[in-house]
Amino acid sequence: MEIQDAENAVREIGTAAIDAVQGLDSATIEGSLPFIAGVLILLIAVKFLSLPFKLVWNGVIGAAALWLVNLIGAAVGFGLKITVAKALIAGIFGVPGLLAVLCWEIFIK
Repeated sequence: MEIQDAENAVREIGTAAIDAVQGLDSATIEGSLPFIAGVLILLIAVKFLSLPFKLVWNGVIGAAALWLVNLIGAAVGFGLKITVAKALIAGIFGVPGLLAVLCWEIFIK
């Protein structure tokens, strides 16, 4: 008896879902608006959630580049302190950022 009740419930849900989908006409603007709005909301959410991960990744890359500079600079007696700000500058701006940090350390400090 319980299995038949479950089957009937599933049939009713399936029928209701099919009726709901058939009510949407994707050929019209009104039928496409919920889909477009959902995609836009999803894109915005993914963009905001991925930003912190991108900053962390850039910081790790920048710190690795500064560590490599310290490793090579140790041969000639040059070393610099790796900070979060320097790592982010080197990671976000790439080679120009790394050169800017090096120039700051050599000429300004």
